[in-house]
Amino acid sequence: MSLKQKSRLPQILMLLGVLSLGAVFLFPLWQITLDAAQFPGGLKMHIWINKISGSEKNIIQNINILNHYIGMQYIEPDSIPELKYFPLVAYSMMAIGLISLVLNKAWAYLSWFIIIAILGALGIYDFYLWLYDYGHNLDPKAPIKVPGMTYMPPLLGEKDLLNFYVTSYPHLGSGFLGLSTFLGFGAFWFKRKN
Repeated sequence: MSLKQKSRLPQILMLLGVLSLGAVFLFPLWQITLDAAQFPGGLKMHIWINKISGSEKNIIQNINILNHYIGMQYIEPDSIPELKYFPLVAYSMMAIGLISLVLNKAWAYLSWFIIIAILGALGIYDFYLWLYDYGHNLDPKAPIKVPGMTYMPPLLGEKDLLNFYVTSYPHLGSGFLGLSTFLGFGAFWFKRKN
């Protein structure tokens, strides 16, 4: 690699980091799957940066019907404020990443990396709080009540909930978010070395 190519490497890495961050709009961040005998193939719910969808058209409706019986809240994407402001945060981080690229300074790349790492950790914590509320804040008038039972899906991993086997794992969008963070750190690392 020539000296000129080495000096451009941090900017290239930062550009790739910004593009990777943009991929969170193209792929779900998370997938929660409910498997049970009465639902061959399971009910797959995809959590995006700006919406909640299912692997099939009526998945969210089916999950809401099940939720009614055990007293869980309905999943109403329009009532989840994070789905409105998380995209703005991602756009802002993409803009800050481009500013860092133009500045081409180690401190700018490091600042971007620290901010996106903190925001990622806060996003996971917010998701945990959402899952906790969703699984513990039950309607006392629910048709089916199991004393002492809560229905919090796992943040990460697998869990039996009544007759459902629930899995919760990152999806492709989370991989691109992690890649973006890694590339931002790489931009800092190589800029600092030059």
